[in-house]
Amino acid sequence: MSKLRVVELFAGVGGFRLGLDNTRQEMFDTVWGNQWEPSKKVQHAFDCYNERFKSGVKSNEDIAKVSDKELQDTQADVIVGGFPCQDYSVARSLNGELGIVGKKGVLFWEIVRVIQNTIPKFILLENVDRLLKSPSKQRGRDFAVMLSTINELGYEAEWRVINAADYGNAQRRRRVFIFAYRKNINYANSMSNNNAEDMLYNRGFFARAFPVESRPYKERVSSTELSGDIVQVSDKFTFKFFNSGIMRDGKITTIDTIPIFEKPTPLKDILESEIDEKYILDDQKFEKFKYLRGGKKIERVSKDGYKYTYSEGGMSDVDSLDLPGRTMLTSEGTVNRSTHIIEEKGFRRFITPVEAERLNGFPDNWTNTMPDRARYFCMGNALVVPLITRMGNEIENIEKVFPDNLSQIELF
Repeated sequence: MSKLRVVELFAGVGGFRLGLDNTRQEMFDTVWGNQWEPSKKVQHAFDCYNERFKSGVKSNEDIAKVSDKELQDTQADVIVGGFPCQDYSVARSLNGELGIVGKKGVLFWEIVRVIQNTIPKFILLENVDRLLKSPSKQRGRDFAVMLSTINELGYEAEWRVINAADYGNAQRRRRVFIFAYRKNINYANSMSNNNAEDMLYNRGFFARAFPVESRPYKERVSSTELSGDIVQVSDKFTFKFFNSGIMRDGKITTIDTIPIFEKPTPLKDILESEIDEKYILDDQKFEKFKYLRGGKKIERVSKDGYKYTYSEGGMSDVDSLDLPGRTMLTSEGTVNRSTHIIEEKGFRRFITPVEAERLNGFPDNWTNTMPDRARYFCMGNALVVPLITRMGNEIENIEKVFPDNLSQIELF
C-alpha cells in the first residue's frame, strides 16, 4: 500500500509528524512542513524541527508568502496542523470576494488556501477547546465559520475535545481536534449509511480511536444547519457546540460525550531520577510562588477610575505527584502561578525541560537544540504526541478498509 503524503502546517517542533511517524503501519510520509515564528529573531522551533527530521521540504518562511505553485507541486494526501485561535469573522467585498474583518484569523485562511491547492483526502487540525464557544459575544460563530468553509471545500468533518489524561497520558490537556475527509471518497460513501449519533458514539473516526459511553452527559444532544452563505454565518450564527460533533452537507449534530476513561499516567512516573540544582527553588523563590498560587482579593482601579475587586482562586503550594500534570502553558519555567512546582526528596523544584517533553510524549531531549526557556515555551505550545499516533492509526485503518483509486475520483 502506497504511503500517504503529509503536509504539516504550523509545525512547531514536529508533534504531528512525530505522532504519525509512530503509527503501526508507518503509512505516513511528511513531504513538506512549514514553521515560522514572525516575532522571533532566532527560529528555535524550526531549528529543532530541521535537526530532528531529515527528509522532506522544511519551509521556514511566512506561509502567506509560499506560492500556490509550490503547494500544488506538493500533492498532499493529508494536511495536518495546529493553529492559533483567532478572529474568524468574514465579510464580502464589493466584487463578491470573501475577506476578513480585522487583522486576525489569517492563519486559518492560509490553511484553506493550502487545501484548495492540494485537495487532500484527509485534514487533521488542532486548536484550543475555547474555539467551540468563541467569540464571547456570538457563541459558536468562529467554529461555525470554519465548518461552513470546510463544507464549501467539499469535505465532511468530525470534531472531539480530548483531554489527554482521560486516555492514559501524563497531562491534563484539553484540545479540540477536527478530522475532515472528502465527500467523494469511499470512506465518506460508506459512513453515509450511519446516522450521526451512531457515528459519534461508535462508528466515527474519534469514537473508534477514543471510545466514549453510548449516552450523552446530562442529555446534551443538539443539532442545527449552517446557512449556505458563509457571510450570514459570520454575521448571525450562534449555537452551543458540545465536545463531540459531526457536520455533513452543512447539517450538524453535536453531543456532550463521556470518555471511557483509561488509567492516566501520574506526574511521579515521568520524573527524572537526577536533576541539575538550577531547577531547585530556595525558600525565598518558593514563597513567591506560594503567594502567586494562593487565593487573592485585590482592590484595583480601572483607567476610567472605576474601583473593582480582582479575585483569584487558590491552588495547592505544589503539584500532586499522584495526578497527571496540569496543562502546561508557554509560561512554564517562569515566575508564574501556572508553572509546575513539585516537591520530592525534601526539596521543591521546577519540572525539567526533559520532564516537560515527557508530559507531551516527546522523546527525552527532543528540544535540546535550544535554551531552557525556549524548550519550555515550545512544550507549552506542543501537542500530546501519543494522541496523534492514535489518530494516525485510525487513518491507516480507513485506508486499509476503504481504499480509493484517486485517479478515478473527480476533483472539486
